[in-house]
Amino acid sequence: MNTTTRAAYFLLAAVITLGVAMPVPAQSLRTGTAGERTLVDLTIYNQNLSLIREERSITLPRGMSRLLVPDIPATIDGTSLHFLSLTDPGAVRVLEQNYQYDLVHTSKLLERYLGKQVEFVRVEPSTDKEYTVSGRLLATGYSGQSYQGGMIAEINGKVEVNPSGRLILPALPEGLILKPQLEWLVSNSRDGSHKAEISYLAGGLTWSSDYVALLNADDTKLDLTGWVTLTNNSGTTFSDAGLKLVAGDVNVVQEQFAGAMRSAKTMMADVAEEPQFKQSELFEYKLYALQRRTDIRNNETKQVELVAGKAVPSRKVFIYDGLAGLWRMWVNNYSYRSQSSFGQQSNTKVGVYVTFKNEEKGGLGIPLPKGKVRVYKRDQDGKEQFIGEDQIDHTPKDEELRLYLGNAFDIVGERAQKDFKSFAGGRVVEESIEIKVRNHKAEPVEVQVYEHPWRWSQWEMVSASGDWQKVDQSTLRFPVKVGKDQEKVVKYTVRYSW
Repeated sequence: MNTTTRAAYFLLAAVITLGVAMPVPAQSLRTGTAGERTLVDLTIYNQNLSLIREERSITLPRGMSRLLVPDIPATIDGTSLHFLSLTDPGAVRVLEQNYQYDLVHTSKLLERYLGKQVEFVRVEPSTDKEYTVSGRLLATGYSGQSYQGGMIAEINGKVEVNPSGRLILPALPEGLILKPQLEWLVSNSRDGSHKAEISYLAGGLTWSSDYVALLNADDTKLDLTGWVTLTNNSGTTFSDAGLKLVAGDVNVVQEQFAGAMRSAKTMMADVAEEPQFKQSELFEYKLYALQRRTDIRNNETKQVELVAGKAVPSRKVFIYDGLAGLWRMWVNNYSYRSQSSFGQQSNTKVGVYVTFKNEEKGGLGIPLPKGKVRVYKRDQDGKEQFIGEDQIDHTPKDEELRLYLGNAFDIVGERAQKDFKSFAGGRVVEESIEIKVRNHKAEPVEVQVYEHPWRWSQWEMVSASGDWQKVDQSTLRFPVKVGKDQEKVVKYTVRYSW
Protein backbone atom coordinates (compact mmCIF):
# COMPACT_ATOMS: atom_id res chain seq x y z
CA MET A 1 0.00 0.00 0.00
CA ASN A 2 1.63 3.25 -1.15
CA THR A 3 1.43 6.56 0.70
CA THR A 4 -1.47 7.99 -1.37
CA THR A 5 -3.56 4.86 -1.01
CA ARG A 6 -2.85 4.68 2.73
CA ALA A 7 -3.97 8.32 3.20
CA ALA A 8 -7.19 7.75 1.29
CA TYR A 9 -7.90 4.63 3.35
CA PHE A 10 -7.50 6.42 6.68
CA LEU A 11 -9.61 9.39 5.45
CA LEU A 12 -12.46 7.04 4.45
CA ALA A 13 -12.22 5.28 7.80
CA ALA A 14 -12.42 8.60 9.63
CA VAL A 15 -15.49 9.62 7.67
CA ILE A 16 -17.25 6.35 8.49
CA THR A 17 -16.23 6.47 12.15
CA LEU A 18 -17.19 10.11 12.77
CA GLY A 19 -20.32 10.03 10.63
CA VAL A 20 -19.24 13.06 8.58
CA ALA A 21 -21.79 13.77 5.80
CA MET A 22 -20.24 13.93 2.36
CA PRO A 23 -21.69 16.59 0.04
CA VAL A 24 -24.38 15.30 -2.30
CA PRO A 25 -24.43 16.63 -5.87
CA ALA A 26 -27.55 18.69 -6.49
CA GLN A 27 -28.45 16.77 -9.63
CA SER A 28 -28.49 13.44 -7.73
CA LEU A 29 -31.03 14.59 -5.11
CA ARG A 30 -34.48 13.09 -5.24
CA THR A 31 -37.35 15.54 -5.77
CA GLY A 32 -40.74 15.17 -4.13
CA THR A 33 -43.93 17.23 -4.34
CA ALA A 34 -46.11 18.24 -1.43
CA GLY A 35 -49.77 17.28 -1.71
CA GLU A 36 -52.70 19.67 -1.98
CA ARG A 37 -53.82 21.59 1.07
CA THR A 38 -55.80 19.43 3.46
CA LEU A 39 -56.58 22.39 5.73
CA VAL A 40 -56.14 26.15 5.42
CA ASP A 41 -56.85 29.03 7.81
CA LEU A 42 -56.58 32.71 6.93
CA THR A 43 -56.09 35.67 9.24
CA ILE A 44 -56.50 38.90 7.27
CA TYR A 45 -55.40 42.31 8.53
CA ASN A 46 -56.47 45.84 7.51
CA GLN A 47 -53.06 46.65 5.99
CA ASN A 48 -53.02 44.44 2.84
CA LEU A 49 -51.48 41.67 4.91
CA SER A 50 -52.62 38.14 5.70
CA LEU A 51 -51.31 35.20 7.70
CA ILE A 52 -51.89 31.92 5.91
CA ARG A 53 -51.62 28.65 7.80
CA GLU A 54 -52.02 25.44 5.83
CA GLU A 55 -51.54 21.71 6.33
CA ARG A 56 -50.26 19.35 3.62
CA SER A 57 -49.17 15.75 3.35
CA ILE A 58 -45.60 15.26 2.13
CA THR A 59 -43.52 12.16 1.51
CA LEU A 60 -39.76 12.43 2.01
CA PRO A 61 -36.84 9.99 1.77
CA ARG A 62 -34.26 9.88 4.53
CA GLY A 63 -31.42 12.32 4.07
CA MET A 64 -31.33 15.33 1.79
CA SER A 65 -33.89 15.87 -0.97
CA ARG A 66 -35.71 18.58 -2.87
CA LEU A 67 -39.38 19.28 -2.20
CA LEU A 68 -41.77 21.25 -4.41
CA VAL A 69 -44.66 23.04 -2.69
CA PRO A 70 -47.17 24.13 -5.37
CA ASP A 71 -50.03 26.64 -5.43
CA ILE A 72 -48.38 29.34 -3.34
CA PRO A 73 -49.68 32.96 -3.47
CA ALA A 74 -47.77 35.16 -5.87
CA THR A 75 -47.63 37.80 -3.13
CA ILE A 76 -45.90 35.66 -0.47
CA ASP A 77 -43.36 37.26 1.84
CA GLY A 78 -40.80 34.46 1.73
CA THR A 79 -38.88 35.79 4.73
CA SER A 80 -41.91 35.08 6.95
CA LEU A 81 -42.25 31.36 6.18
CA HIS A 82 -42.39 28.80 9.00
CA PHE A 83 -42.39 25.02 8.46
CA LEU A 84 -43.09 22.24 10.94
CA SER A 85 -43.57 18.49 10.61
CA LEU A 86 -46.56 17.70 12.83
CA THR A 87 -45.71 14.00 12.53
CA ASP A 88 -42.14 14.34 13.84
CA PRO A 89 -41.21 18.00 14.63
CA GLY A 90 -37.51 17.28 14.99
CA ALA A 91 -37.08 15.16 11.86
CA VAL A 92 -37.33 17.66 9.00
CA ARG A 93 -35.34 20.83 8.44
CA VAL A 94 -35.63 23.27 5.54
CA LEU A 95 -32.05 24.11 4.55
CA GLU A 96 -32.75 26.28 1.51
CA GLN A 97 -35.80 27.89 0.05
CA ASN A 98 -36.42 29.20 -3.45
CA TYR A 99 -39.60 31.00 -4.46
CA GLN A 100 -40.23 30.26 -8.13
CA TYR A 101 -42.55 32.63 -9.96
CA ASP A 102 -41.26 32.52 -13.57
CA LEU A 103 -44.71 31.70 -14.93
CA VAL A 104 -45.54 30.66 -18.47
CA HIS A 105 -46.13 33.61 -20.78
CA THR A 106 -45.88 33.96 -24.56
CA SER A 107 -42.97 36.41 -24.33
CA LYS A 108 -41.01 34.14 -21.97
CA LEU A 109 -41.68 31.07 -24.09
CA LEU A 110 -40.41 32.78 -27.22
CA GLU A 111 -37.33 34.17 -25.44
CA ARG A 112 -36.29 30.61 -24.57
CA TYR A 113 -36.44 29.68 -28.29
CA LEU A 114 -34.42 32.58 -29.68
CA GLY A 115 -31.90 31.16 -32.14
CA LYS A 116 -33.58 27.74 -32.08
CA GLN A 117 -35.70 25.80 -34.54
CA VAL A 118 -39.46 26.30 -34.43
CA GLU A 119 -42.36 25.37 -36.73
CA PHE A 120 -45.07 27.37 -38.48
CA VAL A 121 -48.30 25.68 -39.56
CA ARG A 122 -49.61 27.24 -42.76
CA VAL A 123 -52.57 26.61 -45.07
CA GLU A 124 -52.30 25.95 -48.82
CA PRO A 125 -54.93 28.31 -50.35
CA SER A 126 -55.73 26.07 -53.29
CA THR A 127 -56.48 22.98 -51.18
CA ASP A 128 -57.13 24.43 -47.68
CA LYS A 129 -54.74 21.81 -46.35
CA GLU A 130 -52.26 22.54 -43.58
CA TYR A 131 -48.53 22.07 -44.00
CA THR A 132 -45.54 22.81 -41.77
CA VAL A 133 -42.36 24.79 -42.39
CA SER A 134 -39.37 24.94 -40.05
CA GLY A 135 -37.33 28.00 -39.26
CA ARG A 136 -35.01 29.65 -36.76
CA LEU A 137 -36.52 32.28 -34.45
CA LEU A 138 -34.53 35.54 -34.62
CA ALA A 139 -36.76 38.02 -32.76
CA THR A 140 -39.88 37.56 -30.62
CA GLY A 141 -41.62 40.89 -31.28
CA TYR A 142 -42.20 41.35 -27.51
CA SER A 143 -40.98 44.12 -25.24
CA GLY A 144 -41.34 42.71 -21.75
CA GLN A 145 -44.77 41.10 -21.79
CA SER A 146 -46.20 43.55 -24.32
CA TYR A 147 -46.32 42.51 -27.97
CA GLN A 148 -44.92 45.30 -30.14
CA GLY A 149 -45.03 43.40 -33.44
CA GLY A 150 -42.12 42.44 -35.66
CA MET A 151 -41.46 38.75 -35.01
CA ILE A 152 -38.58 37.65 -37.22
CA ALA A 153 -37.70 34.12 -38.35
CA GLU A 154 -35.26 32.60 -40.83
CA ILE A 155 -37.19 30.15 -43.04
CA ASN A 156 -35.67 28.26 -45.97
CA GLY A 157 -32.60 30.50 -45.94
CA LYS A 158 -34.63 33.73 -46.06
CA VAL A 159 -35.55 36.19 -43.29
CA GLU A 160 -39.29 36.75 -42.82
CA VAL A 161 -40.74 39.59 -40.72
CA ASN A 162 -44.03 38.69 -39.04
CA PRO A 163 -44.04 35.22 -40.65
CA SER A 164 -47.46 33.81 -41.47
CA GLY A 165 -48.83 30.67 -39.87
CA ARG A 166 -49.47 29.24 -36.43
CA LEU A 167 -46.29 29.01 -34.35
CA ILE A 168 -45.58 25.59 -32.83
CA LEU A 169 -42.92 25.07 -30.13
CA PRO A 170 -41.42 21.63 -29.46
CA ALA A 171 -41.85 21.63 -25.67
CA LEU A 172 -42.23 23.75 -22.52
CA PRO A 173 -38.75 25.07 -21.67
CA GLU A 174 -37.22 24.05 -18.38
CA GLY A 175 -37.69 26.60 -15.59
CA LEU A 176 -41.10 27.91 -16.64
CA ILE A 177 -43.94 26.89 -14.35
CA LEU A 178 -47.74 27.15 -14.46
CA LYS A 179 -48.26 28.44 -10.90
CA PRO A 180 -45.94 30.00 -8.27
CA GLN A 181 -44.29 27.38 -6.10
CA LEU A 182 -41.67 26.89 -3.41
CA GLU A 183 -38.66 24.63 -3.88
CA TRP A 184 -36.99 23.48 -0.67
CA LEU A 185 -33.78 21.68 0.07
CA VAL A 186 -34.72 19.59 3.09
CA SER A 187 -32.93 17.29 5.49
CA ASN A 188 -35.03 14.43 6.88
CA SER A 189 -34.23 11.77 9.47
CA ARG A 190 -37.60 9.98 9.30
CA ASP A 191 -38.42 8.20 6.06
CA GLY A 192 -42.00 8.22 4.80
CA SER A 193 -45.08 10.41 4.99
CA HIS A 194 -45.28 13.58 7.10
CA LYS A 195 -48.21 15.79 8.01
CA ALA A 196 -46.70 19.26 7.61
CA GLU A 197 -47.77 22.71 8.75
CA ILE A 198 -46.72 25.72 6.65
CA SER A 199 -47.44 29.31 7.64
CA TYR A 200 -46.42 32.59 5.98
CA LEU A 201 -47.43 36.20 5.40
CA ALA A 202 -48.74 37.34 2.04
CA GLY A 203 -50.24 40.40 0.42
CA GLY A 204 -53.13 40.63 -2.01
CA LEU A 205 -55.72 39.47 0.54
CA THR A 206 -57.56 42.46 1.96
CA TRP A 207 -60.74 43.21 3.85
CA SER A 208 -62.70 46.31 4.66
CA SER A 209 -65.93 47.18 6.42
CA ASP A 210 -68.93 48.80 4.79
CA TYR A 211 -72.07 49.81 6.62
CA VAL A 212 -75.60 50.57 5.47
CA ALA A 213 -77.94 52.61 7.70
CA LEU A 214 -81.66 53.22 7.16
CA LEU A 215 -83.16 56.18 9.04
CA ASN A 216 -86.78 56.16 10.18
CA ALA A 217 -89.27 58.91 9.28
CA ASP A 218 -88.41 61.30 12.13
CA ASP A 219 -84.66 60.53 12.25
CA THR A 220 -84.87 59.14 15.80
CA LYS A 221 -83.91 55.53 14.99
CA LEU A 222 -81.91 53.67 12.39
CA ASP A 223 -81.23 50.13 11.24
CA LEU A 224 -77.52 49.45 10.74
CA THR A 225 -76.02 46.52 8.82
CA GLY A 226 -72.25 46.03 8.65
CA TRP A 227 -70.61 44.05 5.86
CA VAL A 228 -67.12 42.63 5.54
CA THR A 229 -65.78 42.97 2.00
CA LEU A 230 -63.04 40.46 1.16
CA THR A 231 -60.85 40.84 -1.93
CA ASN A 232 -58.45 38.12 -3.07
CA ASN A 233 -55.76 39.19 -5.53
CA SER A 234 -53.11 36.83 -4.16
CA GLY A 235 -53.01 34.57 -7.22
CA THR A 236 -54.33 31.55 -5.31
CA THR A 237 -57.77 30.16 -4.47
CA PHE A 238 -58.40 29.07 -0.89
CA SER A 239 -61.14 26.44 -0.64
CA ASP A 240 -63.03 25.57 2.55
CA ALA A 241 -60.90 28.04 4.50
CA GLY A 242 -61.20 29.13 8.09
CA LEU A 243 -61.40 32.92 8.25
CA LYS A 244 -60.41 35.43 10.92
CA LEU A 245 -60.18 39.20 10.55
CA VAL A 246 -58.04 41.52 12.66
CA ALA A 247 -59.23 45.10 13.15
CA GLY A 248 -56.81 47.63 14.58
CA ASP A 249 -53.73 49.63 13.73
CA VAL A 250 -51.15 46.83 13.56
CA ASN A 251 -47.67 48.19 12.90
CA VAL A 252 -46.13 46.77 9.73
CA VAL A 253 -42.74 47.83 8.35
CA GLN A 254 -44.03 48.53 4.87
CA GLU A 255 -40.67 48.95 3.14
CA GLN A 256 -39.32 45.62 4.36
CA PHE A 257 -42.57 43.78 3.66
CA ALA A 258 -42.82 45.09 0.11
CA GLY A 259 -39.16 44.36 -0.56
CA ALA A 260 -39.49 40.79 0.65
CA MET A 261 -41.98 39.85 -2.04
CA ARG A 262 -40.51 37.35 -4.47
CA SER A 263 -37.06 37.54 -2.88
CA ALA A 264 -36.91 34.40 -0.74
CA LYS A 265 -34.00 32.55 -2.29
CA THR A 266 -31.54 30.18 -0.61
CA MET A 267 -32.55 31.13 2.93
CA MET A 268 -34.08 29.62 6.00
CA ALA A 269 -74.58 29.90 7.90
CA ASP A 270 -76.87 28.32 10.54
CA VAL A 271 -79.72 30.68 11.53
CA ALA A 272 -80.01 34.06 9.86
CA GLU A 273 -80.43 35.88 13.20
CA GLU A 274 -77.24 34.40 14.64
CA PRO A 275 -74.05 36.51 14.19
CA GLN A 276 -71.79 35.03 11.56
CA PHE A 277 -68.66 36.41 13.22
CA LYS A 278 -67.59 35.86 16.81
CA GLN A 279 -65.62 38.78 18.23
CA SER A 280 -62.74 38.29 20.67
CA GLU A 281 -59.61 40.07 21.85
CA LEU A 282 -56.13 39.76 20.31
CA PHE A 283 -53.44 41.80 22.06
CA GLU A 284 -54.68 45.41 21.68
CA TYR A 285 -56.72 44.57 18.58
CA LYS A 286 -60.07 42.99 17.80
CA LEU A 287 -60.43 39.55 16.22
CA TYR A 288 -63.50 38.48 14.25
CA ALA A 289 -63.81 34.76 13.51
CA LEU A 290 -66.28 33.52 10.89
CA GLN A 291 -68.26 30.68 12.47
CA ARG A 292 -68.12 28.56 9.33
CA ARG A 293 -65.66 27.78 6.57
CA THR A 294 -65.81 29.51 3.21
CA ASP A 295 -64.27 29.57 -0.28
CA ILE A 296 -62.22 32.62 -1.27
CA ARG A 297 -61.43 32.38 -4.96
CA ASN A 298 -58.64 34.21 -6.73
CA ASN A 299 -59.66 37.54 -8.31
CA GLU A 300 -62.91 37.50 -6.33
CA THR A 301 -64.68 39.97 -4.04
CA LYS A 302 -66.90 38.44 -1.36
CA GLN A 303 -69.19 40.13 1.17
CA VAL A 304 -70.22 38.62 4.50
CA GLU A 305 -72.54 40.20 7.06
CA LEU A 306 -70.65 41.33 10.17
CA VAL A 307 -73.25 43.02 12.40
CA ALA A 308 -76.92 43.98 12.29
CA GLY A 309 -78.64 46.46 14.61
CA LYS A 310 -82.35 47.24 14.53
CA ALA A 311 -84.06 50.41 15.77
CA VAL A 312 -80.84 51.94 17.10
CA PRO A 313 -81.64 55.28 18.82
CA SER A 314 -80.27 58.18 16.74
CA ARG A 315 -80.34 61.97 16.66
CA LYS A 316 -80.06 64.57 13.91
CA VAL A 317 -77.68 67.42 14.73
CA PHE A 318 -77.08 70.74 12.92
CA ILE A 319 -73.63 72.34 13.25
CA TYR A 320 -72.57 75.75 11.98
CA ASP A 321 -68.83 76.49 11.88
CA GLY A 322 -68.32 79.89 10.30
CA LEU A 323 -64.58 79.46 9.76
CA ALA A 324 -64.96 75.88 8.49
CA GLY A 325 -61.45 74.73 9.38
CA LEU A 326 -59.59 77.75 7.97
CA TRP A 327 -58.51 78.73 11.49
CA ARG A 328 -56.27 75.63 11.67
CA MET A 329 -53.85 77.30 9.23
CA TRP A 330 -53.48 80.36 11.47
CA VAL A 331 -53.81 79.03 15.02
CA ASN A 332 -51.20 80.38 17.47
CA ASN A 333 -49.09 81.80 14.62
CA TYR A 334 -47.54 85.07 15.82
CA SER A 335 -47.37 86.37 12.23
CA TYR A 336 -51.17 86.44 11.99
CA ARG A 337 -52.36 87.00 15.55
CA SER A 338 -52.58 90.83 15.33
CA GLN A 339 -53.73 91.08 11.71
CA SER A 340 -57.41 92.05 11.72
CA SER A 341 -58.06 90.88 8.15
CA PHE A 342 -57.57 87.25 9.12
CA GLY A 343 -60.69 85.55 10.47
CA GLN A 344 -63.19 87.67 8.55
CA GLN A 345 -64.14 84.80 6.26
CA SER A 346 -67.64 83.40 6.52
CA ASN A 347 -68.93 79.96 5.60
CA THR A 348 -72.71 79.94 5.10
CA LYS A 349 -73.26 76.17 5.13
CA VAL A 350 -74.81 74.41 8.11
CA GLY A 351 -73.75 70.79 8.33
CA VAL A 352 -76.23 68.03 9.13
CA TYR A 353 -75.06 65.04 11.17
CA VAL A 354 -76.61 61.86 12.52
CA THR A 355 -75.31 60.52 15.83
CA PHE A 356 -75.89 57.18 17.52
CA LYS A 357 -74.23 55.11 20.23
CA ASN A 358 -72.56 51.76 19.67
CA GLU A 359 -74.21 50.05 22.62
CA GLU A 360 -75.78 46.66 23.21
CA LYS A 361 -79.18 47.94 24.24
CA GLY A 362 -79.37 49.66 20.86
CA GLY A 363 -78.76 46.37 19.05
CA LEU A 364 -75.02 46.86 18.53
CA GLY A 365 -72.38 46.80 21.27
CA ILE A 366 -69.47 45.12 19.46
CA PRO A 367 -66.29 46.93 18.34
CA LEU A 368 -66.96 48.32 14.86
CA PRO A 369 -64.04 48.21 12.38
CA LYS A 370 -63.34 51.36 10.40
CA GLY A 371 -65.19 51.74 7.15
CA LYS A 372 -67.68 53.71 5.08
CA VAL A 373 -71.27 54.21 6.27
CA ARG A 374 -73.92 54.85 3.62
CA VAL A 375 -77.20 56.27 4.92
CA TYR A 376 -80.64 55.90 3.34
CA LYS A 377 -84.14 57.13 4.13
CA ARG A 378 -87.56 56.37 2.69
CA ASP A 379 -89.33 59.10 0.74
CA GLN A 380 -93.09 59.85 0.80
CA ASP A 381 -93.67 56.92 -1.58
CA GLY A 382 -91.88 54.51 0.75
CA LYS A 383 -88.87 54.17 -1.56
CA GLU A 384 -85.35 54.17 -0.14
CA GLN A 385 -83.22 57.18 -1.14
CA PHE A 386 -79.52 57.79 -0.54
CA ILE A 387 -78.96 60.82 1.75
CA GLY A 388 -75.20 60.79 2.42
CA GLU A 389 -72.18 58.83 3.58
CA ASP A 390 -69.21 59.19 5.90
CA GLN A 391 -66.18 57.27 7.15
CA ILE A 392 -65.88 55.95 10.69
CA ASP A 393 -62.69 54.93 12.46
CA HIS A 394 -62.29 51.82 14.63
CA THR A 395 -64.97 52.39 17.27
CA PRO A 396 -65.12 50.52 20.61
CA LYS A 397 -68.43 49.55 22.18
CA ASP A 398 -70.38 52.19 24.10
CA GLU A 399 -68.82 55.03 22.10
CA GLU A 400 -70.83 57.57 20.11
CA LEU A 401 -70.53 57.85 16.34
CA ARG A 402 -71.21 61.04 14.41
CA LEU A 403 -71.83 60.88 10.66
CA TYR A 404 -71.56 63.97 8.48
CA LEU A 405 -74.15 63.53 5.72
CA GLY A 406 -74.10 66.92 3.97
CA ASN A 407 -75.41 70.46 4.42
CA ALA A 408 -78.90 71.58 5.40
CA PHE A 409 -80.81 73.20 2.55
CA ASP A 410 -83.11 75.46 4.63
CA ILE A 411 -80.72 76.63 7.37
CA VAL A 412 -78.18 79.37 6.66
CA GLY A 413 -75.34 80.75 8.78
CA GLU A 414 -73.54 84.06 8.56
CA ARG A 415 -70.46 85.17 10.46
CA ALA A 416 -68.92 88.64 10.61
CA GLN A 417 -66.14 90.40 12.50
CA LYS A 418 -67.82 93.50 14.03
CA ASP A 419 -64.88 95.06 15.87
CA PHE A 420 -61.11 94.69 16.28
CA LYS A 421 -58.99 96.64 18.77
CA SER A 422 -55.31 96.56 19.74
CA PHE A 423 -53.94 97.75 23.11
CA ALA A 424 -50.70 97.86 25.10
CA GLY A 425 -48.46 98.34 22.13
CA GLY A 426 -50.03 95.49 20.23
CA ARG A 427 -49.74 92.98 23.09
CA VAL A 428 -53.50 92.87 23.73
CA VAL A 429 -56.19 92.38 21.07
CA GLU A 430 -59.96 92.37 21.40
CA GLU A 431 -62.15 90.95 18.67
CA SER A 432 -65.96 91.03 18.44
CA ILE A 433 -67.82 88.47 16.35
CA GLU A 434 -71.48 88.30 15.30
CA ILE A 435 -73.12 85.11 14.04
CA LYS A 436 -76.56 84.92 12.49
CA VAL A 437 -78.48 81.68 11.96
CA ARG A 438 -81.65 81.74 9.81
CA ASN A 439 -84.14 78.87 9.78
CA HIS A 440 -86.41 78.50 6.74
CA LYS A 441 -87.75 75.11 7.73
CA ALA A 442 -91.35 74.40 8.69
CA GLU A 443 -90.34 73.55 12.27
CA PRO A 444 -87.97 74.96 14.90
CA VAL A 445 -84.40 73.62 15.03
CA GLU A 446 -81.41 73.68 17.35
CA VAL A 447 -78.07 74.55 15.79
CA GLN A 448 -74.71 74.05 17.50
CA VAL A 449 -72.59 77.10 16.59
CA TYR A 450 -68.85 76.46 16.79
CA GLU A 451 -66.31 79.28 17.11
CA HIS A 452 -62.51 79.19 17.42
CA PRO A 453 -60.41 81.71 19.41
CA TRP A 454 -57.40 80.94 17.27
CA ARG A 455 -55.23 84.09 17.52
CA TRP A 456 -53.33 83.01 20.61
CA SER A 457 -53.38 80.36 23.32
CA GLN A 458 -53.97 82.93 26.09
CA TRP A 459 -57.50 84.33 25.77
CA GLU A 460 -60.57 85.17 27.83
CA MET A 461 -64.24 85.77 27.05
CA VAL A 462 -65.11 89.42 27.66
CA SER A 463 -68.82 89.18 26.86
CA ALA A 464 -71.33 86.84 25.22
CA SER A 465 -74.98 87.25 24.29
CA GLY A 466 -75.97 83.76 25.33
CA ASP A 467 -74.83 80.52 26.90
CA TRP A 468 -71.56 79.04 25.67
CA GLN A 469 -69.25 76.15 26.44
CA LYS A 470 -65.51 75.77 26.14
CA VAL A 471 -65.04 72.50 24.26
CA ASP A 472 -61.24 72.82 24.22
CA GLN A 473 -58.58 75.55 24.11
CA SER A 474 -59.48 76.51 20.55
CA THR A 475 -63.18 75.65 20.34
CA LEU A 476 -66.32 77.32 21.70
CA ARG A 477 -69.86 76.02 21.35
CA PHE A 478 -73.03 78.12 21.41
CA PRO A 479 -76.32 76.12 21.43
CA VAL A 480 -78.85 78.15 19.45
CA LYS A 481 -82.59 77.43 19.14
CA VAL A 482 -84.16 79.02 16.08
CA GLY A 483 -87.91 79.07 15.45
CA LYS A 484 -89.70 78.51 12.17
CA ASP A 485 -88.77 81.23 9.64
CA GLN A 486 -86.77 83.08 12.28
CA GLU A 487 -83.25 84.42 12.73
CA LYS A 488 -81.11 84.12 15.85
CA VAL A 489 -78.06 86.31 16.51
CA VAL A 490 -75.05 85.37 18.68
CA LYS A 491 -72.51 88.02 19.71
CA TYR A 492 -69.31 87.65 21.71
CA THR A 493 -66.05 89.48 22.38
CA VAL A 494 -62.79 87.69 23.14
CA ARG A 495 -59.55 89.24 24.43
CA TYR A 496 -56.09 87.88 23.58
CA SER A 497 -52.87 88.83 25.36
CA TRP A 498 -49.19 87.95 24.89
